[in-house]
Amino acid sequence: MSDNQLIETVSADSLTTLLQDAGCRVNRSEQNAVVQLLSASQGVGYAVRFGNRAEREGEFLDFTYSCALRIQGELPAGLAERWNVSRRFARLSVQGEFLVMEMDVMVADGVSHKHLLGSLVLWDRLLQEFIVYLRDYSRNVAQMQDEAVAGAEAVSAS
Repeated sequence: MSDNQLIETVSADSLTTLLQDAGCRVNRSEQNAVVQLLSASQGVGYAVRFGNRAEREGEFLDFTYSCALRIQGELPAGLAERWNVSRRFARLSVQGEFLVMEMDVMVADGVSHKHLLGSLVLWDRLLQEFIVYLRDYSRNVAQMQDEAVAGAEAVSAS
């Protein structure tokens, strides 16, 4: 495929090649006849899930990068909403016992190979920001709780 040729559909094979060419390890998983690709960045696993089917079998018009982290304990209120207000391109949601970050990529109207690589680079960067965001958020919540306890102790001591 030439660099100028527009990509209007993707498949498990084409995205496996894209990820591998970018240096990512890829495993293909199939469950109930639904194929997804599994990879990781900075030790954080994610999936590539396919969306709307194209006319040809095994071809799709869009796909989603998705990272699901199991929630341990109680999730601080507003964590997902604050991410969604402060970031573009990837959304955060709570789905059962998982905190899920997702980013959709559409190819239906034709995109370049470079655009697909750019979406992967953007996903990788957002995934790294996501981990930092969770760490910083947890640290800030703990600090606010410590300050609230110290304030309450100061009030009760007076």
